[in-house]
Amino acid sequence: MNITLTARKFSASEHLKLHTDKQVRKLEKYFDGILDCEVVLEESNSTQSPQSAELILKVPGSVLHASESALFYELAITAVVDTMKTQLLKYKSKLRD
Repeated sequence: MNITLTARKFSASEHLKLHTDKQVRKLEKYFDGILDCEVVLEESNSTQSPQSAELILKVPGSVLHASESALFYELAITAVVDTMKTQLLKYKSKLRD
């Protein structure tokens, strides 16, 4: 799986890059046919959850998209990966049917 990380209007630290890679690679457990992955990190307008993470997965025949916001980027990444896990499991069950 090819992972592309985009940090809008800031430079992502090495810790954040490693955390993102580790979390996103967990999705391969649920579906091994992921072709491409794009992670976009940016500031959101909310004061309660000012940092957001967007995850776009390209899978055969479809593109899955999820977005989450949190107080810190690490929390937003973990939340968006959990959301995407649910989408991947639904996509996988549709493929079986």
